[in-house]
Amino acid sequence: MTDSVVEKIDDIDINRIKELIPHRYPMLLVDKLKDIHLGEKAVGIKAVTVNEPFFQGHFPEKPVMPGVLIVEAMAQTAAALVMLTLGSDAEGKLVYFMSIDGAKFRKPVVPGDMLELHVQKEQNRRSIWKFSAQGKVDGKVVAEATYTAMIAG
Repeated sequence: MTDSVVEKIDDIDINRIKELIPHRYPMLLVDKLKDIHLGEKAVGIKAVTVNEPFFQGHFPEKPVMPGVLIVEAMAQTAAALVMLTLGSDAEGKLVYFMSIDGAKFRKPVVPGDMLELHVQKEQNRRSIWKFSAQGKVDGKVVAEATYTAMIAG
């Protein structure tokens, strides 16, 4: 499917994200969605600040965002995209991880970074969605993974 056929919608803010997915502080890891092409791709934005609770222990002297939370942020971006795509059909449903493959971490994400979470649908069959994702800071890939999720209600 080409971008000319896929519906592109406006950026969405944190309030709309909270309507789409159930995550809340301290586990809500996406602040905004942009470049949204329903059913295909989106870019999540996470402003990484030193006030994040995980930095208290990871690591107090040299804070680094845990890789598993970067993967979680990518998955939350994809989940919000899926819920936007499904619209009213997603009412009362949740998105659950089924698998995570090929996770790679190329550079630490630290306070002050603006983490961009690029997600691209690879496949969709019924309630199963597969995405490839990249985390980027200043245009450089800092993390990547492919994951499969199930929509369940």
